Amino acid sequence: MTEQAKVPAIRFAGFTDPWEQRKLGEIADKVTAKNLDGNITEVLTNSAEYGVINQTEFFDHAVAKESNIAGYYVIAPGDFVYNPRISATAPVGPIRRNTLGIHGVMSPLYTVFRLTDAVDGTYLSHFFKTNGWHGFMKLEGNSGARSDRFSIGDATFFEMPIPVPSSSEQHAIGSFFSRLDNLITLHQRKYDKLVIFKKSMLEKMFPKDGESVPEIRFAGFTDPWEQRKLGEIADKVTAKNLDGNITEVLTNSAEYGVINQTEFFDHAVAKESNIAGYYVIAPGDFVYNPRISATAPVGPIRRNTLGIHGVMSPLYTVFRLTDAVDGTYLSHFFKTNGWHGFMKLEGNSGARSDRFSIGDATFFEMPIPVPSSSEQHAIGSFFSRLDNLITLHQRKLELLQNIKKSLLDKMFV
Repeated sequence: MTEQAKVPAIRFAGFTDPWEQRKLGEIADKVTAKNLDGNITEVLTNSAEYGVINQTEFFDHAVAKESNIAGYYVIAPGDFVYNPRISATAPVGPIRRNTLGIHGVMSPLYTVFRLTDAVDGTYLSHFFKTNGWHGFMKLEGNSGARSDRFSIGDATFFEMPIPVPSSSEQHAIGSFFSRLDNLITLHQRKYDKLVIFKKSMLEKMFPKDGESVPEIRFAGFTDPWEQRKLGEIADKVTAKNLDGNITEVLTNSAEYGVINQTEFFDHAVAKESNIAGYYVIAPGDFVYNPRISATAPVGPIRRNTLGIHGVMSPLYTVFRLTDAVDGTYLSHFFKTNGWHGFMKLEGNSGARSDRFSIGDATFFEMPIPVPSSSEQHAIGSFFSRLDNLITLHQRKLELLQNIKKSLLDKMFV
């Protein structure tokens, strides 16, 4: 965008006039009214990710003391809030609008302002999601005494230049991005609901400890499930990459499953000279990673669904099915907590608090619930289709978010 052009790279048809440039102080006033009578008790905060939100909801606990909120600013619906706390996604701090439809109070650490001129608040809220105002902030302000806070005086802040098209073009831009936000929210909700539904079904479609059948079954299946030891249906993989022919180094994470190591860590971790001692993992093999986390309290077991051979650090336990157990069924079983009780009973966190310790002999004693082959197939297919649906909504969500990011860059001066 050239200074002379004063128009964005992409515009709606019919709009040709150049945009004006106004100072923030010409279109908005700082809100200084305080909650002196203490009538308003809804304490709000402003985050880059969630925008203006109830403080307790954001922090999971009340931060403001009741005795202090008399000195907090009163924020009305439609007001804007600048939070000077910086982050990776908000390098000069975020400016967000109160879209909650309620009055609240906001810490005086924040700058609250209210529009006074004929500038569309929805348009302006989307402008503040661009980087178009960051250059001014970086030029006129600084990170101050605290590295996590941006410092800029009020007088300077309200000198911020704001690009202003005609009222009708403001409305068109604001409406467009609001509809796009609604579409993103719709897909986010669908995605979240599917993830919750999957979690619930994983708990109910596999037997609980001490039970021989699950809570929910497909029609037509009535036989009790068997219990087999892992060592009866699988062998540990011990073949190593001695000739060094396989160079695809894999890892296993609770979130992403079996994945290329460089892709996961953003850099190569394994040294080329070491991978001759790594296990060779084939498509369909399973991997136990002893590294524990909040989502994998005994470490994750995931299946290699990449369709390729690779090598895996000997810190991991790799095993391959030998019996008539459906690998897809088993991969979903390992996403439940049904095997965690055995691990906690037989193993421990070991010398390192971030790693779980269990001997191979004990590990392969793990009890595995095994229904008939047809029921295994039905369960595996159900969860695979559910995973595909979740992935579809995730990709749509990511696509819409990328489209929005690109258009925010191109539809504002």
